[in-house]
Amino acid sequence: MGLGTYDFALAIGGEAGQGIATPGDILARIIVRRGLHLCTYNAYQSIIRGGHIFLTMRISDAEILNHGDKLDLLLCLNQDTMDRHQRLMGPGSRIIYNSDSINPGADDKGADLCPLPVGELTQSRNRLVQNTVGLGAIAYLMGIDFSILEESLTLRFQRRGQAMVDENVGVAKAGYDYAGAHFQAFEQSPPDGGKPLAVWSGNEALAMGGAAAGVKFYAAYPMSPATGVLHWMAANARNLGIMVRQAEDEIAVSNMVVGAAHAGTRSMCATSGGGFALMSEAVGAASMMEIPVVFINVQRAGPSTGVPTKTEQGDLWQVLGASQGDFERIIVSPVDSLDAFNTMPEVFNLTDKYQCPAIVISDLYISEGRFSVDPDKINMHPNIDRGALITEPSTSDGYLRYEDTESGISPRAIPGLEGYVHVVATDEHDEDSTLISDEFTNTYKRRQMVEKRARKFETILDDIAPPVLEGPAEADVTLIGWGSTYGFIKEAAGVLNAGGISTNQLSIKWMVPFHGEQIMEILSKAKRTIIVENNYSGQFARYLRSETGFSADGHIRKYDGEPFMPHHIVDGVKAQISGETNKYIPDQEITV
Repeated sequence: MGLGTYDFALAIGGEAGQGIATPGDILARIIVRRGLHLCTYNAYQSIIRGGHIFLTMRISDAEILNHGDKLDLLLCLNQDTMDRHQRLMGPGSRIIYNSDSINPGADDKGADLCPLPVGELTQSRNRLVQNTVGLGAIAYLMGIDFSILEESLTLRFQRRGQAMVDENVGVAKAGYDYAGAHFQAFEQSPPDGGKPLAVWSGNEALAMGGAAAGVKFYAAYPMSPATGVLHWMAANARNLGIMVRQAEDEIAVSNMVVGAAHAGTRSMCATSGGGFALMSEAVGAASMMEIPVVFINVQRAGPSTGVPTKTEQGDLWQVLGASQGDFERIIVSPVDSLDAFNTMPEVFNLTDKYQCPAIVISDLYISEGRFSVDPDKINMHPNIDRGALITEPSTSDGYLRYEDTESGISPRAIPGLEGYVHVVATDEHDEDSTLISDEFTNTYKRRQMVEKRARKFETILDDIAPPVLEGPAEADVTLIGWGSTYGFIKEAAGVLNAGGISTNQLSIKWMVPFHGEQIMEILSKAKRTIIVENNYSGQFARYLRSETGFSADGHIRKYDGEPFMPHHIVDGVKAQISGETNKYIPDQEITV
């Protein structure tokens, strides 16, 4: 992933209720239809009105996986945004603002100020109209022809009637023309990137991946930042033949999806850390009953309610320790939105084959970020493998639901099939599903069943691709990450290599099962290792050490609720090479 010839970033700041999402969505559509790549990050608060929202949108003619380091253009919708962010805008950048209500401060770093007299331009009392005026000014400054903006505005507002279309097109044209008469546009306009792209969020990718995998039952209780999965499922359920249920709490959700999966339906649910805590006993129940089901945990900043609208990688040990006892489960952490989509069919095939629960770990950055994607890379018809699932009745006797096979995988019959009578319960059982809990404990059979379930995972790594080292093989620095840090590390490694610090990266996606031997084969050859993660305690660093005995030379950690930026990692590597520290914690420049 190298930087292209066009790399532009803009931000829109204001408060909840000022309609920040609308201009962002309109711009996103213009950009991806032009064939350009896009990444947006929305730093918002968990309130309906007020607070501070800061939407960052990065645009490039090359693939990008993060929102970058810089800002070229800022649209301020209130004074608070100007006060917070003016100091970040340097020479050559532009700041657009409503001069009727917003005043620049003294903390001027050389940005070009672009005041818009919104009242004079629009004669409107609608406080949201400044967004559209500002959108017109943005289009002019970026070099976007007004006819393109007009088309997007028409598509956005046509359902609300022609009067609404005319009003928005009119005020956008006023902002466009005023900017043309008073402000200097950027020298480089967005190029034509070729084939139009699509745009989606990570939550939409997870939901679409589930649908592609054949999910027919989805249950959830709304909990940010996972609610987007429910929204997509609910909106598309009727067309796709998916039953969607919003339950009263996450305990009900988890038991509903386990029950639906037991009946033979591919089923899943999504929540965040607090909701997943309520689901943990159902995870263990699915393992004991050997029912394949998928749980999604979209991490937010915790513990407890924590910071509901901020990102973190703080739930790794939670999912590793979900439920009690020794049991088999799959844990995977996709690295970006397209990977999230592709992971869902793969993980469903694995859960069906190995008859165990799976946990997919995302986080707010991936799940609520919006990213461009090539539609041709979205395969809505992946290979489906249901494993040893029996779907036809039989007249033979002696079905053993939990047969002690050489592989540990037992034949699984859909309930109700003739000839396949069996009991499913959360108690331990023998091969024919007779319960052997406190009232009738057979120590030999208990051990037999524990070992049978464990034996399923002896070969599972053969079905999962190991992590691959990216970058120069003999690099001076190896950056190790997991999940959403992938895109930041990749760009930072490129910057470091260009600056003379030879750097490669190892990104870990599959947590359980864990490719310990392959990972150690790579890390044993590394000269200096630095682990990058979005939490305080170094949860992956501790997990890697517990699985392999390996301790990294250094760490870069961030836990203020905001995601990394590439330069945080670059700065952290340089600080550790110079001997300043072996644990670098970056400052957060943008106050959100």
